[in-house]
Amino acid sequence: MAKPANIKIRLNSTANTGYFYVTKKNTKNTTEKLTQRKYDPIARQHVEFKEGKIK
Repeated sequence: MAKPANIKIRLNSTANTGYFYVTKKNTKNTTEKLTQRKYDPIARQHVEFKEGKIK
C-alpha cells in the first residue's frame, strides 16, 4: 500500500507557551521542515512556529 501524499503535522510555538496548530503538509512537494509566523494567543503576539510530530 502506498504512503499518502499529505500528512498531518503539528506546528509548535517557539515562545514555549505550549500552544500549537495542526495542519497538513504535502510530503512530495515540501520535503524540508515547515516554519511559519503565526499568532500565539497565550503570548499575545506573532511568533515563529516550527514543525513537530503529532504524538
